[in-house]
Amino acid sequence: MTGTPAGEGTRAVRAGLPGPVNHEPTLPGPVFAAHFHLSGDPTGPYAYGRESNPTWTHLERAVGELEAPGEPVETVAFASGMAAISAVLMSQLRSGDTVVLPSDGYQALPLVHEQLRAWGITVRTAPTGGDAQLAVLDGARLLWIETPSNPGLDVCDIRRLTGAAHAAGALVAVDNTLATPLGQRPLALGADFSVASGTKGLTGHGDVLLGHVSCRDAGKAAEVRHWRKIVGAIPGPMEAWLAHRSLATLQLRSDRQSATALALAESLRRRAEVTGLRYPGLPDDPSHPVASRQMRRFGCVVSFVLPDRDHAERFLRALTLVDDATSFGGVRSTAERRRRWGGDDVPEGFIRFSVGAEDPEDLLADVARALDAAAH
Repeated sequence: MTGTPAGEGTRAVRAGLPGPVNHEPTLPGPVFAAHFHLSGDPTGPYAYGRESNPTWTHLERAVGELEAPGEPVETVAFASGMAAISAVLMSQLRSGDTVVLPSDGYQALPLVHEQLRAWGITVRTAPTGGDAQLAVLDGARLLWIETPSNPGLDVCDIRRLTGAAHAAGALVAVDNTLATPLGQRPLALGADFSVASGTKGLTGHGDVLLGHVSCRDAGKAAEVRHWRKIVGAIPGPMEAWLAHRSLATLQLRSDRQSATALALAESLRRRAEVTGLRYPGLPDDPSHPVASRQMRRFGCVVSFVLPDRDHAERFLRALTLVDDATSFGGVRSTAERRRRWGGDDVPEGFIRFSVGAEDPEDLLADVARALDAAAH
């Protein structure tokens, strides 16, 4: 894309597109190839399907333009968010290193702890809220931040933590899954790596598994890319194409979802049976002061607690416009009782609610009706 348009919607619509070619589509279709024609010395961008693919290239350029508009950045696409997370950790850490991870992050992170410790890496954890990870940063090789945290929606000060980490000689990676690049830009706030699951809000249709890592340092990007090559955690070309197509509506989806999420949070605060309500966009939320400084949109996820497990499950069964599903960020609203998985330190009645693109009045009415039904 020539130049850097100021509008986020314009960037989302045009990101990563090749120059116009007469009689060719605006976004070329997925390239299905295990190998490419290659005579003589193995030079050029495409040789073998585990290393590179033109469809990945378009998507990676598009995500990079959203992560760091107008700046040099390299993005590496992966088969899933966990593949992207693992690539940063495994490519940057060695036996004897120390890594600081959030104690309240994505529920698959404890599985990563086990593997890192098995390889002789020291794992320290601290909560996201209150910038608590600062207290365990001394001597670390890598600081891993997840903000807002999933599912608790705590927020930490990315700029403050990255400044302290860099002063201590540590790299910083930020899991930006919940915010997306339109919610916050970790690289602009000092992070070395911006990592996300594209399965969620970035693509927003619940039909692909995908992840990515973006960074400004070409050497670090090469290390991440080399790890992808070694383990083969590559995205399928169809998934990459679907993701690129979906980016065009990212701003539209994000604006609608964020506005409705705030309206939902405001309505939930009036319900006596609802406790523990969290949404960074609420002015009185504990995370709001920090979130308002570093986030441009507060996201689509609202969390709250109903009195007990049975009450929560009655609520979920009574919903008609909301799917009981475990993901978030999609155009169709979803909700679930997170404790059913056993990996999150939350009450039995804890609900993670992902606001979709339905008409706000319809969604809020459905939630109110379901809450009324669940109370009896």
